[in-house]
Amino acid sequence: MSNGTSEKSGIACLLFLLLLGPLGLHRFYVGKVGTGILFLLTVGGLGLWWLIDLIILIVGSFTDAGGNFVKLSK
Repeated sequence: MSNGTSEKSGIACLLFLLLLGPLGLHRFYVGKVGTGILFLLTVGGLGLWWLIDLIILIVGSFTDAGGNFVKLSK
């Protein structure tokens, strides 16, 4: 884990989360395939994981598979 800034777009991640949240596409987008599959199978953790991911992304603590922070602004 390098804890730098991810190359992945925070805006794209946010749009995936808001528009297709229960499918877990935002997690697949940042390379978190395992939790993306869990998201998909549980429909976003019945909405709870979706809400948690939304909060974590907004405050800037959401990370990609490499441990880099996915930021909404560069």
